[in-house]
Amino acid sequence: MNDQTLPQTVTHQVVSNYESLAVLTGQMRVAAAHGEWDHLTALEKQCSQHVATMKPADAASTLDEQARLRKIDLIKKILADDKEIRNRTESWMGQLQRIMSSNHQEQRLQQAYSAGY
Repeated sequence: MNDQTLPQTVTHQVVSNYESLAVLTGQMRVAAAHGEWDHLTALEKQCSQHVATMKPADAASTLDEQARLRKIDLIKKILADDKEIRNRTESWMGQLQRIMSSNHQEQRLQQAYSAGY
C-alpha cells in the first residue's frame, strides 16, 4: 500500500460511514412516521453504536473537496431526518402525556366519588 492508497481508503471509509448513518436515520424516520416505536428504539441503538465506531476515523481524516461536499450533504440529510424524528416523537409524547393526564384525572374522580359510598 503506498502513501496515496491510505488516504483514499480512509476517505472512502469516512464517506461510507456517513452513508450508512444516513440510511439508518432514514429508517428511523420511516419507523417514527409509522409509529413503530420499538423498531425506532432498536434503530436508535444501532445508530448510536455506529456513531461511536465511526468517530475515530472521522476525527483522523482529512477529506478532499469532493468527499467533504458529500459528507456535508449526508450530514444535512441526517439532520433533516433527525428533525422529522423529533417532530414525530414529540407529537407522540404529547399525545401520551395527554392520555396519562386524562387517566389520572379519571382515577382521582373515581376515588373522590367512591370515597363517600
